Formats: sequence, structure tokens, C-alpha cells
Amino acid sequence: MRRTTITLLAALTIAAALSAVPAQAHTRGMGTGTGMGMGMGMENCTAAACHFDVAPGTYDVRVRLGGDTAASTGVTGETRRTLLAETPTEAGEPVTRAFTVNVRTPEGEPTGAAGTPGLDLVIGGAAPALADIRVTPAAARHTRQIFLVGDSTVCDQPGDPYSGWGQQLPQYLREGASVANYGDSGESTVTYLADPRLFATVQPLIRRGDLVLVQLAHNDKQTDEATYRANLETLVAGVRDKGGRPVLVTPIVRRWFNTDGTLNNNTALLVNGLGVDHPAVTRSVAAAHDVPLIDLTTRTKALVEALGVEGSKALYLYNEKRDNTHTSAHGATVYAELVRDELVAQHLVPERLVR
Repeated sequence: MRRTTITLLAALTIAAALSAVPAQAHTRGMGTGTGMGMGMGMENCTAAACHFDVAPGTYDVRVRLGGDTAASTGVTGETRRTLLAETPTEAGEPVTRAFTVNVRTPEGEPTGAAGTPGLDLVIGGAAPALADIRVTPAAARHTRQIFLVGDSTVCDQPGDPYSGWGQQLPQYLREGASVANYGDSGESTVTYLADPRLFATVQPLIRRGDLVLVQLAHNDKQTDEATYRANLETLVAGVRDKGGRPVLVTPIVRRWFNTDGTLNNNTALLVNGLGVDHPAVTRSVAAAHDVPLIDLTTRTKALVEALGVEGSKALYLYNEKRDNTHTSAHGATVYAELVRDELVAQHLVPERLVR
């Protein structure tokens, strides 16, 4: 691969006059942290990556892509999040793209490793060419935060070939909308409420108007219906207590076919051993409490059935792991697109903020 030329035109500007905020604070757009001080941040880009020594918060990233020859460039960041899909450019015709990224500790799953402090961006693609990059704190009043509460099918998966749909969602958003993915592997509605690193951490971060998408079901294998319903209601109430906007998301299907080529069985449709129909209960809670619903079960079922036994293998990790529950990067991207479509169709996110 040819060496990418990177020109960094401007330093990272951090607002002055910051009050004393703990280094782990998740302020919306600016904060102080170890190594940052209160002035100008230092930046460092190589041919393949950029690192910005910033505190947890939300940042706008503006990149100029392209060069003297045709190129194709994408950007990932932090724990394998796709922030900008691969973007082709013609020779001598650079383009500018912008996105907003959430920086937090831990940078991936809330119960996982802390990760690397600051903001790390990886420049990739078939023929990457980054001509310019600028990172600035995002203004809280202009940024729409989308929090994700979920399990391993949603989370920022740390290792290839796994990927959650929340890990792929940022690529579909423009500057001004940020994904804060607090999905965590192995969590149920019970554990997500019980573990202080999960909802107890998310709830104080929610600001008025923020969206909080909740998809929990895969690990509620022994949760009875009354408890499952009550837990969803608790999450909805907790989001609303902070002025946020809860959105209930039914779980993605498992790729578990009947002989007739359908997914009409309890394994595929997330009906647990106690007979609890998780998608049906989620729909019921959404209707009873006037909560927007993204019926991802119905949409993923239709797609998997349409692709069939062979075609649907690429959505999941069947070929790699004989895994019919967790998605590949391709599958997570396809499912994130379904979520994007619903956010727009239900007017939860303005079209101007969506790619």
C-alpha cells in the first residue's frame, strides 16, 4: 500500500476557563483530564492513525480526504467503531466530511478494559488519503447524543470478527449527532440495572432531549415476564427522569431456520425457556407507555428469511464461529442501517444529521 500523506493544518482547540471536573467525567464537549491542562491540546498523526490527548467528552472531527491520485478512505476509532464509511475520491478532487465522536473511559464495553486515554482514529480503506484533520470540542447545545443500552449484539466489540450494530451506527450520522454505546456483553435487563457500571453510570449522563435506545433480551433466558416487563419500565422511567427520550428496540433475531426456511421458532424469535416472548413484551411496554419502538426483530427476521439459509450466513458469524447469534461487521452494518432508517422514519433524528 502506498504511503499516505497527512497534513495536520490545525491544532486541537480546547476551551479555556474550565472548572474542576474529574478526569473520568463525561462532560458533553469539553473537560479537563490528565495531560491536557486547560490550554492547547497536542495532536499526532502518522500514515495510519491519529491520536489526540483529550479528556472524556464529545468531539467534532472534520477530515479532508483525497489527494493527487484516486483514493478510498474510511475512519474508525476507539474500540473499532466505524465513524466514517469508506469514501472514494477522484484524483485532485478532495472532499470534506465531518462526524461527532464520543470519548469515554472505558472506551468500549462499560465492564471491559479502560482502553487508551484520549481519542484514537485509524485511517483505513483500499487506498487511504487524509489531507487534513481538525478536532474540536462539540457544543452541547448543538449535539444530539444517542445512548445505547444493550448486550453483545449492540456493544462495541473489542475483537475481530465480532461487531455489534451499535459499533457500526456512527458511520450513518453526520456532525452534530454522537453515539455513546453503553452496550455490554452478557447483560440482561436484570444485570443492566444491578451493575453500577451500567445504567447507574448512563443515567446521570443523560440530558434533556437525548435519545436512549434500549435493546435487552438475549440474556434474559431465566427472567420471568413480570420481571422483564418491570425492568423495561424501570429503564424507561429512569431515562425520562433525566429528560431523555427512551426508545425501545426489539432484539435482532437468531439465525435459526426451520425446515421450511422460516424463523418461526422460539430460538430465532427470542422466546425464553419460561415462555416469555421478549419482542412481544417490549412492544407491549412501548404501547402502554407511549415509547417509540424500533421493531428490529420483525425487520431482521424479514431480511434473514429473504436471504435464506446460505445468503444469511454472512450477516452472522456462522462461517467463522458457527455462531448464529452474533453478527459479523457486515451484518452489524446492515442492521445499523435498519436502525438508522427507523430513526429517520419516526423523526427521532433529523434527516440533516443522517448519512
